[in-house]
Amino acid sequence: MKFFHTADWHLGKLVQGVYMTEGQRFVLDQFIEAIKEEKPDVVVIAGDLYDRAVPPTEAVVLLDEVLAEIVMELKTPIIAVGGNHDSPARLHFGSGLMRENGYHIVGQMTKQIDPVILTDDFGEVHFHLVPFADPSVVKYLQEDEEISNHNDAMKKVIDGIYENLKQDARHVFVGHAFVTKHGESEENTSESERPLAIGGAEYVSAHLFEPFHYTALGHLHQAHFVLNETIRYAGSPMKYSISEEHHNKGFLIVDMDGEGQVTVEKRELTPRYDMRTVEGTIEDISQHSISEDYVFVKLLDETPVLFPMEKVRAVYPNAMHVERKMIQPSLGVGRKRQVGQGKQDDLTLFKSFYEAMKGDVADVETEALFAEVLHEVMHKEGEGV
Repeated sequence: MKFFHTADWHLGKLVQGVYMTEGQRFVLDQFIEAIKEEKPDVVVIAGDLYDRAVPPTEAVVLLDEVLAEIVMELKTPIIAVGGNHDSPARLHFGSGLMRENGYHIVGQMTKQIDPVILTDDFGEVHFHLVPFADPSVVKYLQEDEEISNHNDAMKKVIDGIYENLKQDARHVFVGHAFVTKHGESEENTSESERPLAIGGAEYVSAHLFEPFHYTALGHLHQAHFVLNETIRYAGSPMKYSISEEHHNKGFLIVDMDGEGQVTVEKRELTPRYDMRTVEGTIEDISQHSISEDYVFVKLLDETPVLFPMEKVRAVYPNAMHVERKMIQPSLGVGRKRQVGQGKQDDLTLFKSFYEAMKGDVADVETEALFAEVLHEVMHKEGEGV
């Protein structure tokens, strides 16, 4: 069986005040052309179809057009799950009706997860659709007070799937989570992706997915495998922050044989406009060829520049950000280095703010209370409240 693995479309994404909708349409047109060329048996979308719980109208229209062309015109089934940016209820609405036409979408977590079963010349392939598994939701559905983090929640879900796993079938897990080799902490591959939880509670061990022949993941925006080559992130189809500047965006073509062995090919997508960093003095930049790329400009001028954005946009009309690269002399003559503060997570920022305001460090109870409130706010945002 051949299937396309894609994820993190984030339709309706807004970057530095600019909607990415036309750029998303541009790469999704290429994706549809690849479907016509490769004729996959199914397309898998591993979450974050939208960028927010209540997406703009243009994003809804784009998703409707893309799904209709793939499912109705090209007769290619789609299997999809909701991600942490999606509204579970909004994605799940009408799923029963759409299933009859070949669009299998699971937006909301349920206590029992029944597979979508497709067949090829070798027999059945079971696709297990697991939307973003919020620990509080899984704890409630499974009536298990021991669930305290994302790894616990995913283990509970997979244990339930494993109990009913058909041994003579091939199995594909489709999910949306932050998976690392052993559930250890790792840096996110993009600054555009918000955290799933506070501290180390968001990470899921890749060892949990060993019962499956292939695991199609979404959430991290850079394509890569975890632990072994059958547990993979497809990455996002285009760049959504300057932290993704060096990512090669695209999707995965997965071929599964009768024994469940897979071969994976990365197919890249060409953006309408690239997203990249430009460095130089304002005089140097003014000599560049005109480009419509989304650029983040770092000016190297040692003196202030008047109206820098206006001057930059004369060459880069889609410039998104201009900053002066802060430099100071080092011990070596003529050497310079950048001075800056690394991006801090929400808990670190809260602790710094608390100490500045109260003149004392936050205790464990205060930190736990902040984490609980922040988690509740993030959960409500995901529901569109």
